[in-house]
Amino acid sequence: MAIDIGISEQDRRAIVDGLSRLLADTYTLYLKTHNFHWNVTGPMFQTLHLMFEAQYTELAQAVDLIAERIRALGSYAPGTYGDFSRLSTINEPDGVPNAQEMIRQLMQDQESVVRTARAMFKAVDRAGDEPTADLLTQRMQVHEKTAWMLRSLLEK
Repeated sequence: MAIDIGISEQDRRAIVDGLSRLLADTYTLYLKTHNFHWNVTGPMFQTLHLMFEAQYTELAQAVDLIAERIRALGSYAPGTYGDFSRLSTINEPDGVPNAQEMIRQLMQDQESVVRTARAMFKAVDRAGDEPTADLLTQRMQVHEKTAWMLRSLLEK
């Protein structure tokens, strides 16, 4: 069925490609953060355990918003580990790092998601896709704030 929302098929495809990468980054970060929540140890256990839980809970809600935007643009959302592995910029950890390394990795990963979102603005602006621009802006705000909070834990 044809989609006539004022965005060309070519522009929708370009936006969906970017949103698919954002979805993959977000889901991979969700999984990594959940893993760290389960496995963190050390003197900051309680603080980090709760912080990571809040972060992965927020990410779980975000993946739904991103996938639903892909569907609204007329495409299927990627949804397998293979898709996410191919599309994501987030690296999986080797083993279980210590708490400081968990914080460092998650901070870098939050920044990586911001870069993925920011890279989409040219296509989104060209297409006049305000709903996707709004979604990207909201996601960037969350990830920049989270990166700042994690970065603050690493300062001496």
